[in-house]
Amino acid sequence: MMLPSCRRSVAFPLLLLGFASSALTVSAQDKSIISSPKVLLITREFTKPGKDGSPHQKTEGAFVHAMSQYKATDHYYAVTSLSGPSRALFLSSYPSFAALEAERKSVDSNAPLAAALDSANIADGDLLSSTESSLWVQREDLSLNPGFRVGSRIEEITQFRIKPGHFKEWEDLVKLVLDGYKKGIPDAHWGAYEEAYGSPGGGFLIIVTMKSAAEIDANFAAGKKFEEAMGEDGMKKMALLEASCVESEQTNLFRIDPKMSYPTDEMVQADPSFWKAKP
Repeated sequence: MMLPSCRRSVAFPLLLLGFASSALTVSAQDKSIISSPKVLLITREFTKPGKDGSPHQKTEGAFVHAMSQYKATDHYYAVTSLSGPSRALFLSSYPSFAALEAERKSVDSNAPLAAALDSANIADGDLLSSTESSLWVQREDLSLNPGFRVGSRIEEITQFRIKPGHFKEWEDLVKLVLDGYKKGIPDAHWGAYEEAYGSPGGGFLIIVTMKSAAEIDANFAAGKKFEEAMGEDGMKKMALLEASCVESEQTNLFRIDPKMSYPTDEMVQADPSFWKAKP
């Protein structure tokens, strides 16, 4: 959906990403939502031409087998690209940076596990053109009903790059959008993350999980409710803030891949038929 000005706006990715077509009651006890810890580690693996799909699933299955065999507690789930370059993203969450360090020490101190992972790395590396990792910190104040939706099969990730010296305007912009969604589409949901380490700088992620592509169709139809909630003055203010602070934005779509994932017990128990697919 394009806004009336026929150009992309910050509202476009948030409208596309944030609206959940099925109403969800959000609460700490809601078993349809798995909470997102504070620190997010994303490892990206770019595959060589023709090496994605089954070849990459096979080599990643060796990691999953090793982690499971030696009962590793450092969990992750994988998504593979439906847009942009061929790549897989592996997302791990931690309550703190200290917890991340403790998990890595646990893996390194387990000699059989470390040896199995080294062997898997060699085979996996033959399929890859490059890899990179980045660390992000959740911004609860810029998120709306965040958390992983149980039953999700698709993930959308938007990365915003903010102009140096314009972070206050960015926060004002997102909070303005948040107010519009709370008034017009209160069941919308997204998690916001601020870059900590590993990317060029000034980065923010907006992450949304969805159960099916039908939700994308519903997202495109939701724009009118948002515009009505914002009002003409709110839409103008939003456009001015965006022009002032946003340097670039990019939205991509991913498929969640259980065969390349080592999910937490909570995720498996909530959706066992999906996550227990054999690698």
